[in-house]
Amino acid sequence: MYKSLIRPLLFQFPAEKAHHIAARLMKIGLSIPGVKSFLGVSKLNYHPQLEKELFGIKFPNPVGLAAGFDKDAKMFKSLGKLGFGFVEIGTLTPLAQPGNPKPRLFRLKEDNALINRMGFNNEGVDAAVMRLKKRNPGLIIGGNIGKNKVTANERATEDYIKCFQKLHPYVDYFVVNVSSPNTPNLRELQEKEPLTNLLNSLIKLNQQENRPKPILLKIAPDLSTGMINDIVEIMLETKLDGLIVNNTTIDRSGLKTSEDKLKEIGAGGLSGKPLRLKSTELIAEIKRKSNKAFPIIGVGGIHSAQDAIEKLDAGADLIQLYTGFIYEGPKLISDINKAILNR
Repeated sequence: MYKSLIRPLLFQFPAEKAHHIAARLMKIGLSIPGVKSFLGVSKLNYHPQLEKELFGIKFPNPVGLAAGFDKDAKMFKSLGKLGFGFVEIGTLTPLAQPGNPKPRLFRLKEDNALINRMGFNNEGVDAAVMRLKKRNPGLIIGGNIGKNKVTANERATEDYIKCFQKLHPYVDYFVVNVSSPNTPNLRELQEKEPLTNLLNSLIKLNQQENRPKPILLKIAPDLSTGMINDIVEIMLETKLDGLIVNNTTIDRSGLKTSEDKLKEIGAGGLSGKPLRLKSTELIAEIKRKSNKAFPIIGVGGIHSAQDAIEKLDAGADLIQLYTGFIYEGPKLISDINKAILNR
């Protein structure tokens, strides 16, 4: 139903507008009996054998939604009904910000991909907290945090701390996002010294809480070998809870979309099928270099059950969907969980 009816309708609209329409359709549609089965949502998503315990959290299944889809914690209730084992909200910043000028989200249909340069558009952490106070008690929610565009890198830690403190009572785990290509100079925070300082500040703060929450780091796929080695070293030194591999890429090689169209679209992070192999190889490399010392959430180019199994075989402990969910629909969640059960 999704690919034959809903997706063709949504794809008639510009990508960002379609996203908002989809949010409204989910909220209305999922309250109607029988809609979930039409969308391919299966009860198998909650099979006991799919449960996975990681960094002290019991996930009902290993298929999550990546950050960027529910930036402002407006859709997590609807998304939880579709079978996701966990939903990551954000990226949230201390202050509300509009993000980059529109248009800033583009479909590459020939490549089953997206390019976005959203720029951490969100209503601010306080607005998200108000919604999270009404969260479903059974849904695992991660909080993806970043810095405001106007905040200099030298003061970035202050922004991450503000988000961390305000979200702490309302999310199950945190993700430190220093890898988006759409906030100027943000990726410089992946360098060893600033990243170590940032993570240590958050870890120290976390240890002062009565109930510390897992902290994960989300990295870019466009890292040099030296930077990958640094990331592994930082993970081992700080004893961070886990790593998300990976964010969108600035690489445009091997795309079917014409050069003219790519030039017309301009800058932004690429996600979807073209990222599949790069992401999988990076997961395997980090797992090998770290000797499996920390959990990895694999994300990037998962458009089928086989793509998900590939990530798990490479060393991912959990996986996340984003672009694949937009192209394939909710049935993809059920297909992946069925494949895992049948292994």
